[in-house]
Amino acid sequence: MTGQVDAIVSVSFNSFISRSDNSVADQPDTILLKRDRDLVGRGNEIWVRRGLFGLLCLLPLLALLNVFGQRPQTLHAAANGADVEVYAPKRVRSGVLFQARFRVTAREELKKATLVLDPGWLESMTLNTIEPAPVNEGSDDGRLTLELGHIPRGQSHLLFMQFQVNPTNVGRRAQDVDLYDGERHLLHIDRSILVYP
Repeated sequence: MTGQVDAIVSVSFNSFISRSDNSVADQPDTILLKRDRDLVGRGNEIWVRRGLFGLLCLLPLLALLNVFGQRPQTLHAAANGADVEVYAPKRVRSGVLFQARFRVTAREELKKATLVLDPGWLESMTLNTIEPAPVNEGSDDGRLTLELGHIPRGQSHLLFMQFQVNPTNVGRRAQDVDLYDGERHLLHIDRSILVYP
């Protein structure tokens, strides 16, 4: 019985192969084998193809080397009353998510610590979260103010902000950071962000 099944399968397979061989054309009508397969008369084109392929491979390599950004960098400023550290990328790509971390360390007691951020932090950016939530938020002549509240001497306040770059956002934006204690200006950090398409 097993031999009969094998014979039927073999016959069916052989008839399928013979039908398949008859239905395949030797070569497509628009293909010239000498020109398209053997590249006769097209010897210089191979270097153009290799060059274009090399450029294609170069883009991921540049991204791995952080040319297009998103790797965070740290900026630090110190004054008599406090230190501020901003840890955020200076170059990003459209559509990506990124995080900014602000560390405010009080060298002396700060009764009403307030971070003031340039409009570039929010311009064509979607602010997803701020953790921990500031005591108060406001606007100072178009700049975002985040009141952190009381910070005892020798202690730090960490603030995390998560953003997403809007897909139409391209170019350089100023992202300066200022620290106030009430009305008293303590320090300034000059920074910017570059958004690639």
